[in-house]
This record gives sequence, C-alpha cells and structure tokens, in this order.
Amino acid sequence: MAIVLVSGFMADETLWDDLVDPLTDYGPVLPFALREGDTIETMAEAIIPHLPERFHIVGFSMGGYVAREIVRRLPEQIESLILIATSARGDTEEMIRQRRSALKSPPERFKGLSRPAIQSSLHPAMRDDADMLARVRDMGVALGGHVFHRQSSMARDGDLDRLSDITAPTLIIAADTDDLRSPAEAQELVGGITGASLVTIPNSGHMIPLEQPDALARVMTGWLETL
Repeated sequence: MAIVLVSGFMADETLWDDLVDPLTDYGPVLPFALREGDTIETMAEAIIPHLPERFHIVGFSMGGYVAREIVRRLPEQIESLILIATSARGDTEEMIRQRRSALKSPPERFKGLSRPAIQSSLHPAMRDDADMLARVRDMGVALGGHVFHRQSSMARDGDLDRLSDITAPTLIIAADTDDLRSPAEAQELVGGITGASLVTIPNSGHMIPLEQPDALARVMTGWLETL
C-alpha cells in the first residue's frame, strides 16, 4: 500500500528524507511538495493525477489541508489519513497580513525564508542550530520565489464544519512546543473527525519531520500496524 506524503508551506520533498526508510516497510513512499496551485483546491488537483489506486495519505501543516481535500475527492481510494502539525481553522486577517507583508521583493530575489520565520517554527533548543536553519531555508530556496509568492498570497479557508465528512481512519500528530499550531487546534481535528486519535511528540516545534523524525516514524508505523 503506497504512502503519500504532502509537505507544507515552503517545504519540499526533502522534508520527509528521514522518514522514507522506516515507512518503506509499509509500502512505496510518494512525497509531494506544493509547487503548483494558488488555493488548497488547485494544490490538491495538481497532485491527484499522480496518485495510485489506493493509498495512505499524510499531510504536514498546510499539506494537511490539501490531504483532507484529496480525501474528500477520492474517498474510495483512501486507506488512512495522518495529519501532522496542522489545523482546520481558516487564516485570520493577521496571518494573511503577516505572510503578504513578506512579498515586497520580486520572486527573483527570494533567498529562502528569513531567520526569524524559520526560528518561530522550531523548538527553542533548535533555534540556533545552524544545520537545522540551513535545512529549512534550503527547502524554500529549492521551491523558489514564485512558489513563495503563491503560497504567501493565499487565504486559506477553514474546514471545521466539514471534518465529519472524513470517514477514513485518522491519526492526528501534534508537537508539545509548536508556536504555530496550538493544542486546541489539534483537539478540534480530533473532535471533528469521527474516531480520530491524537499523539503529541515531545521536545519538538512545528517542524516535527525534521526535529523529531525517529519519534515521528515510531508513532506513524506503530499506528499503521494497528489498521
């Protein structure tokens, strides 16, 4: 059974590098970055033609919104859903303003996310780790300025009122020190998706696949074994 991995805001396929080997025991691993589309719907539409007949789907952060859209469009093809460090809330005006304020420079001058932006996504113990900062920045550079402009210009609608549409077995994974997504947002996902369960990864900020890949892999593979 294939495992489809959907990355988040300005994160390319290398987000999942440390999880590919442990997940391969459960089926072919297919990572996707959100290179195309300027809405959640069009991002999902860009990925759907490349999907197998049946699969597990994993969505990280903004990729969680896209994963849920894919689940709604292809319910008969979904084996299970895993949502990591994500939410079902719509963007606030302040979130939209902050992202769009970074669009003053043309796409050609984009050199990756700023140091403060990257640090806000990491556990305090990781915020001055040069290798971690470079890894997050390099993902943004690889995606490029045009993708940054598209993703930063978006205004995501929430889907709290549609979570009950999801009937696939679902696991929610949160971090204990995520400054971008709150415990309440994880609880909303658990409460809205029938039968969903929640696991919290300790000692991690928002970037769980990079910060705590071993712990994340154990949680994911342990849950997949129960299906």
